[in-house]
This record gives sequence, C-alpha cells and structure tokens, in this order.
Amino acid sequence: MQNSTNDEHEALTKEDLFLNDAPLTGVFKIIGGKWKIMLIKIIAAKCPKRFGELKRETNFLSQGTLTTQLKEMERDGLILREAFAESPPRVEYKLSDLGKTLLPVIDLLEDWYVKFQTSSKR
Repeated sequence: MQNSTNDEHEALTKEDLFLNDAPLTGVFKIIGGKWKIMLIKIIAAKCPKRFGELKRETNFLSQGTLTTQLKEMERDGLILREAFAESPPRVEYKLSDLGKTLLPVIDLLEDWYVKFQTSSKR
C-alpha cells in the first residue's frame, strides 16, 4: 500500500512550485500582500469606504503601507478608486466586480483555517 496524500495528482517538483507562470504563484502575487485580504474584507463590509475610514480601521498600518496596498489592489483590478474634486479632498474605494469574486474564496480559506486549527489541536 502506497502512503501518499497526493494519489490522484502528479507530483510537483520544487521548480514547478516556484515558476513565475504557475497559477498559484500568480494568485499570491495578487492577494499575497500582508494586508490585502483584510483590506478586501473591510472594504466589502461597507462599500464604498473612504480613505479616512480605512486609516482609522487599520490604525496599526502606516499611511504609506495602506496607500501602497491600495494602489497595488487598484492596479490589479480588485478595487476601484474614485476621487472627488471637493475641499477637503474625498477619495472612496469599493470592490470591483473582480474583487467581489474573491469574497467566497476568502470565506473558504477562513473555513479551512478554522478546521486546520481544530485538527492541529488534537
């Protein structure tokens, strides 16, 4: 009897896992920023979300880090940024249609983690 958890799939080599065109590598290039999934959830909870609200809810992040993460998410099409010509300036962020498709994936990852924590305590 063969002892393997990967019976139905081909074995992956270390090189396969780290190829730039590997789908999983691409996923983590887009959502792998330390704060991106949290920001997606915060923006989804109340959409649109003003920059000041995001800053208050993520007060443990520097403004530069928050801005960088938001710019990367906008560049990748996960969020939409709208700037209003007002005084004081107002900027709002909301999830794009593409960003909304991540919400069920994030829910699945959270469910998996809860199961992982439960099973690892045995």
